[in-house]
Amino acid sequence: MRLYAATGDAVARVDDGDVTLSLQGSGAQCIAADGDRAFVGTFDNGILRTLDGGATWRDVTDGIPHKRVLSVSISPHGAVYAGTEPSSLFRSTDGGATWEDLAALRDVPSYDTWFFPPRPETHHVRWIAPHADDADAIHVGIELGGVLRTRDGGTTFEDRHPDAVIDPHVVHAHPRATDRIYAIGGDGVSFSLDSGDSWSRDTDGMDRFYTWGLAVDPGDPDTWYVSAAPDPFHAHGEGDAEGRLFRRRRATSWEPLGPAQADMPYALASPEPDTLVVGMRSGEIRVCTGEDWRTLDAKLPGILQLAVA
Repeated sequence: MRLYAATGDAVARVDDGDVTLSLQGSGAQCIAADGDRAFVGTFDNGILRTLDGGATWRDVTDGIPHKRVLSVSISPHGAVYAGTEPSSLFRSTDGGATWEDLAALRDVPSYDTWFFPPRPETHHVRWIAPHADDADAIHVGIELGGVLRTRDGGTTFEDRHPDAVIDPHVVHAHPRATDRIYAIGGDGVSFSLDSGDSWSRDTDGMDRFYTWGLAVDPGDPDTWYVSAAPDPFHAHGEGDAEGRLFRRRRATSWEPLGPAQADMPYALASPEPDTLVVGMRSGEIRVCTGEDWRTLDAKLPGILQLAVA
């Protein structure tokens, strides 16, 4: 298994426990990968691309006016998307050589109400979830502003849905059951069964509701995982996170996967059915296959986001 991780400072590539660091000092915040190709968004250093598994990197920010890139996604249809602070969404159809500003994102009525509590004068695109079948459908999570949708490739955007989380941290579109959309955030858990037309909330069985990490089983849209803490101060502070993993399966409520932990489960991924990869805030990586857990022999400087190649 090859993993990439944005550590907050650098990019780590993990190959069966072997760790290779690159882009030290870049402020790497987010990452999307497809084999040896990966894109990394940074805190004030734009977006960078590798075509050789991280051996070399190239700045591909030209055309994006904002250098704070806090979300990046590679669409199944070939396009690459980058989300910035302040909130703007950009698309590249040539691997990052040029970028198109999907300016309609900023035209929705709620735009003037968006804010990010630690920096209330601004806000950002926190997550980008392209649809697996429809190249023109994308869900976008604004921190803090809500979940928006376009169905025409970004020509227009529908404003936030009132029943989806308003403070989204992660938004996923299922790769096979393409009517399923999942969005979790500071105000709990939400999901849609009809491609975002309607949304429901679901925290039954959970005992903490500040949700941060999300993964969905690629083989079973009814099996998904979240990590949660009592509040943002626990999740992101220096003390005991009181963080806990939860799993939801078909026709069940959320069930905890083990006790609360001082180390926050920060980034989740499910690269194959019945498998969960957990990146801990401290940089430890744990893998659950079925009910069996193991810890990789790889310690990273920290983990903000994971990508499985």
